[in-house]
Amino acid sequence: MEYKEYEKENAPLMVFLHGGGVSGWMWDEQIKYFSLRYHCIVPDLPAHGTSQNQHFSIKDSAEKIIELINLKRSEQPVIVIGFSLGAQILVNILSIAPGLINYAIINSALTRPMEYSLKLLKPLFKLSFPLTKMRSFAKLQSKVLYIQENQFEHYVKETTEITFDSFMQVMKENMSFQVPKKYSSSKSKILVTVGEKEKKMMHKSAFELVQKNSNSTGIMIPKVGHGISLANPNYFNKMLEDWVSMGNIPENAKLIEQ
Repeated sequence: MEYKEYEKENAPLMVFLHGGGVSGWMWDEQIKYFSLRYHCIVPDLPAHGTSQNQHFSIKDSAEKIIELINLKRSEQPVIVIGFSLGAQILVNILSIAPGLINYAIINSALTRPMEYSLKLLKPLFKLSFPLTKMRSFAKLQSKVLYIQENQFEHYVKETTEITFDSFMQVMKENMSFQVPKKYSSSKSKILVTVGEKEKKMMHKSAFELVQKNSNSTGIMIPKVGHGISLANPNYFNKMLEDWVSMGNIPENAKLIEQ
């Protein structure tokens, strides 16, 4: 698994796990902000970006990230931020290695299995997959995903290069994911976030993650859909910094009760 590293001596380790269909570049604004004070690592997950030729599974990806953290960590705290597919991997890491991470930020993780829907949708995915190779379709999708103009070429390149088999493997893993039983035993301090405009299943997923670990705090971020770190990087960066350093959450966020 390929990754970029922004070293800062004797600093807390901060690892960013991207969502499906993009790669490490989605965190560019976070790296600009945090790499001055943190030791930052940004992997390209298997089947994505510079790791696109590797087979993807959530379990294997989680194990690779654990190995990377153990290789790079110091005595300083470990902070891991995951979005969407990366957030599912983060939940898996918390279950496999309950004492590894000090702070976990789980952004928009789907935890409601949709395997039956995947079977129904597979023929549709196959028919529509050629659309992903079209620049005009990518432009429409980029708006939904809050991808900025300066990131669009990265997005187009990666969507045109992904194979159907890799795409389906990622979709299968994403749509069949559920919270592992050992997630509740994680000792990490956990922040679960979901956008107010996300689908109901995402709201239910956030609630489930909060319910299943007593160390978690959940918030709903107003006026945003799937992708707060891209939609409003300044808001996201301040939210992350304030929560890690002081345990504070944004004043306009709605608390998800346990």
